[in-house]
Amino acid sequence: MKAVLFIAIAAYVGICAFLWFAQERLIFLGAPPDTPPTAPPGWRMERFDLEAPDGAKLEGYIAHPPVERPAVVLYFGGNAEEATHHLKESARLYGPRAVVAVNYRGYGRSTGKPGEAVLVADALLAYDRLLARTDLDTGRIAVHGRSLGSGIAVALAGARPVKALVLTTPFDSLTAVARGQYPWAPVGLLLRHRFDSISRAPELRHPVLVVSAAGDDVIPPAHADRLAAAWGGTVQALRLPHRGHNDLFLDPLYGPAIAAFLDRRL
Repeated sequence: MKAVLFIAIAAYVGICAFLWFAQERLIFLGAPPDTPPTAPPGWRMERFDLEAPDGAKLEGYIAHPPVERPAVVLYFGGNAEEATHHLKESARLYGPRAVVAVNYRGYGRSTGKPGEAVLVADALLAYDRLLARTDLDTGRIAVHGRSLGSGIAVALAGARPVKALVLTTPFDSLTAVARGQYPWAPVGLLLRHRFDSISRAPELRHPVLVVSAAGDDVIPPAHADRLAAAWGGTVQALRLPHRGHNDLFLDPLYGPAIAAFLDRRL
């Protein structure tokens, strides 16, 4: 019995050690380089590459609508998403607003190693670079974060002035999501990248649209509900009943809800 107990303890410690050392590979899945993104018909695409202070080179684009000095939406994608390819949906989702997407480190053609601190710092860099633009109305910036990107969007909103947020399949914290997936592991001790959005939420007075999917088994909608309940500003919630984590953007209610929200807030 002692031998069996020793083996069980050793196996448990080994698995926990694996989670500690491999968590970046488990959290940040990356996305392979793809062909350059396309703009909606009548829109113009512009490169928006950035270089971080540590030398990482970040691949980004801006989709420009055919209007002068448009408001701006900064988009932060989900895990395993090549975010710049989201720009082809700009007109459908955001209306006549410029849309900015920058691939995370290790995603697309962006270099560097992803992690919570550097991804948030890169988001602030993108925001600050936009402020120098005279062709965009940088007094009207909204942020849209999907899944993993919701944690980055919330952190950005806590550090820079934004007019509104759209959060698609967001979580309250990555710690809470991991506890649901690994209930047997001491997640609170192991996790280095916590994306603790719920701790920031009460201080955020920005209006937010929270979109969740009833069939989401990656980030169950209870996480979005807890984040919305803790939010310090006005909350609009949309629950799509017949969708999951990766297909809710196909729902006919999804795009119009985002566009209408931005029409009111921008």
